Amino acid sequence: QVQLVESGGGLVQAGDSLRLSCAASGRTFSTYAMGWFRQAPGKEREFVAAIRGSGSRTDYADSVKGRFTISRDNAKNTVYLQMNSLKPEDTAVYYCAADVNPLLLLRVSNAYDYWGQGTQVTVSS
Repeated sequence: QVQLVESGGGLVQAGDSLRLSCAASGRTFSTYAMGWFRQAPGKEREFVAAIRGSGSRTDYADSVKGRFTISRDNAKNTVYLQMNSLKPEDTAVYYCAADVNPLLLLRVSNAYDYWGQGTQVTVSS
């Protein structure tokens, strides 16, 4: 079992930055890939970013590429999502997820095995 707890969400203005954190426990952190997803009201959950267990490779949705950066600190069992140049359309609940395969960078939510409870990000115009 893996437990994931997100933090760092909040209310910001367009153009601001936020850094989300996701703390993991229950299993050797480097043995699974991590992803960030988001879900806006009335919309389906969508892929944001993913990172391999080693941190050697990352993947991003086109909508956030160049603005968001995913990273991880395996010594701290934490994955981060640095979000810059935030836009109102980035408003959503952000979830981190763990995939027990450390090598895959998957964009489909049902490929992930464990999920956090989510943290709200609201960007005002």
